[in-house]
Amino acid sequence: MSADYYDTLGVSRDASTDEIRKAYRRMARKYHPDRNPDDPDAEDKFKEVREAHDVLKDEQKRAAYDRFGHAGVNGGMGGGGGPQGGFGDINDIFGDIFGDIFGGGRRRQSQSRRGQDLRYTLELDLEEAVTGVEKEVSLPTLGECETCSGTGSKGGQLHVCSTCGGQGQVRMQQGFFSVQQTCPACRGSGRTIKDPCNDCSGTGQVRETKTLQIRIPAGVDTGDRIRLSGEGGAGAQGGGAGDLYVDIQVRPHPLFQRDGDDLFCDVPITITTAALGGQLKVPTLDGSVMLKIPAETQSGKVFRVRGKGVQSVRSRSAGDLLCRVEVETPVNLSREQKDLLKQLQDSLDDQPDQSPQSSGWTDKVKSFFDRMGF
Repeated sequence: MSADYYDTLGVSRDASTDEIRKAYRRMARKYHPDRNPDDPDAEDKFKEVREAHDVLKDEQKRAAYDRFGHAGVNGGMGGGGGPQGGFGDINDIFGDIFGDIFGGGRRRQSQSRRGQDLRYTLELDLEEAVTGVEKEVSLPTLGECETCSGTGSKGGQLHVCSTCGGQGQVRMQQGFFSVQQTCPACRGSGRTIKDPCNDCSGTGQVRETKTLQIRIPAGVDTGDRIRLSGEGGAGAQGGGAGDLYVDIQVRPHPLFQRDGDDLFCDVPITITTAALGGQLKVPTLDGSVMLKIPAETQSGKVFRVRGKGVQSVRSRSAGDLLCRVEVETPVNLSREQKDLLKQLQDSLDDQPDQSPQSSGWTDKVKSFFDRMGF
């Protein structure tokens, strides 16, 4: 009479499916005939282990066995060797372990290879980046050889690899392990080229210059990247083309500096405008605006012009234009102008409250010298 299946695997009757599987692996390694060539009983013990596993791993068979014993499952067994009989190849036991390492060893790799992704840096003026533009670019790439239709073989004919028989893999025997490895002759493709194409030397690809029309959306900035699917290098032996990645680089602008959605602009003003106030026409990317300068404006004051910045590709509203005024010192003065400025300076010396920043700075310097004992 056959031994109890649970006792054969060394598990309890309430063991989980995972526990049963682990016990089977352990017992199968122990009793497999390939590992026990000098033990005449190893084959029978291994068959018992496999029979027990075949029943207990199946929920319906296990339920029938738990209720009726061997009588509930013997009708579907085949002489103690499992549903297929015999003890099989040891690779069947270790397949789930080594399958992940060696790729299962039973599937031929595709001979086609996807083309390379390409990268192109596109320089734009600020105006082009803000409003959007269409650019024509030419870039070197690898295209499909027209002579062999990308197969690499003269006449487009590929032959079954004689080393692996078209499987793409070969079997290497290492002790009691039989390991599948990628075929070194065809590199896993299962096909070989006997007569390479003269134009591409068997690669299926030729160097060429590709010209593309690229539409740049409005609002892009330095660091943005545009992906053009299928515009990269051609694939080898029928593989799909790679992608083209266009990196945006915005050139420096003579007037504006961009920070996100905002634009910055330095605006020089005269001493009289800063002191008395006035109006000044300042540029924007879509024309000009009048900037009101209030009286007593200090150098470095920043004025915000709403909505005159940039509407980026990531926002729905435009940023602002930030104008920073710089009070300009007059140069090339005439003698009369110098005399007038001297008179102005003399009058200001008698009124320190008219130069608040200067007097405040003087007080801070005096306090510092006093603390330091200078």
